[in-house]
Amino acid sequence: MVITWMIKARFARKSLYRCQRAKNFTAKTGRNVLNDGRINWQKLVCLAAVKLISVLKPVIDRRRRLALIVDDTLMARSCSKKTELLAKVYDHDKHEFLTGYRGLTVGWSDGNTFLPVNFALMSNKKKENMIGNQPVTADQCSIAGRRRTQAQRPMNAVTVELLKQAVALGLPAEYVLFDSWFSLPKIFWQLKQLGLDSVGMLKQTKKVYYRYRATAFMMSKACMNVWLPPKRGSKGKYLVLATMQYKLHPQEIIQLYGRRWQIETYFKAAKQYLALNKSQIQSYDGQCGYIAVTALTYDLLAWQERQSIDDRTLGDLLYLMNEALPDLAFEEALVYLLTALKEVKAEISATVEQILDNFIKLLPVFMQKQLLRTA
Repeated sequence: MVITWMIKARFARKSLYRCQRAKNFTAKTGRNVLNDGRINWQKLVCLAAVKLISVLKPVIDRRRRLALIVDDTLMARSCSKKTELLAKVYDHDKHEFLTGYRGLTVGWSDGNTFLPVNFALMSNKKKENMIGNQPVTADQCSIAGRRRTQAQRPMNAVTVELLKQAVALGLPAEYVLFDSWFSLPKIFWQLKQLGLDSVGMLKQTKKVYYRYRATAFMMSKACMNVWLPPKRGSKGKYLVLATMQYKLHPQEIIQLYGRRWQIETYFKAAKQYLALNKSQIQSYDGQCGYIAVTALTYDLLAWQERQSIDDRTLGDLLYLMNEALPDLAFEEALVYLLTALKEVKAEISATVEQILDNFIKLLPVFMQKQLLRTA
């Protein structure tokens, strides 16, 4: 009930303080739930995704390759100083250090629908990069302590942990997609042990060597079973895609890796419409809860987008559902209008009824159901 109220607040694009009051609890109760260190937000998001995927699976083509996508995004907190585990993190776009966190995210995709399934709010272990308060607990017997310890571990190690948890909870997937920041030989091997094949873009660096027939090669000189598509706008340069699945053709590798862009779309939509990076919570537990509620809200938007027969964007659906949540006056007025038109139809022609039926079919599914209930 509390989480449902917080999701409604997110649709209304309001803070918990300014959101419409709930009948059975206050806004303070909602904040207490977010800050509760006993709640396993990662598992909640993962189980919600598993349930939603189980509903989608009967309509997914069995030949479709299901994949998990891994990436991270900057969660800037430029005006904060006392926030727990706040640190200096490197922004890959601006090529400078900023104050905030790295939001490590694991998503699921069937090629059409993207769902966030797991996450970790990453900080920094180096003392010289720490800005905010130290963790309030490090007790490894508690969820809060393990969560804070995880935030200061290497990101590649945490990535494997998140994927392992998702697989253990029954998430169906065959492949893992990631960019060059995660493409290390150790990652490919660890994911293979989990029964997952990887498709990633390799780094062209002198620090990593690949062995082929007892000879070590740098990526720029390696001759491997990888696909090398040319890099647009850079003559003589190329992008290196590698996979552990040798049965994939080059075109299939590129097609599969192309899904990785869906997680970038999620980051943009979540920040623009769901205020993913606008949290003012000081507690680390509260920030994790805030990200979890954002992921659950996005799940509803993705589910609604999958059910809609038109090409509405997630932003359009957000505003439609935002208007539908506070009251149902619009639907009731629409029912009265349709009823009046049907009465006029009897005197005009049967064409009007066909027009009305076509109009109703083009409405979002949740609005169609509400019209049927009100009628």
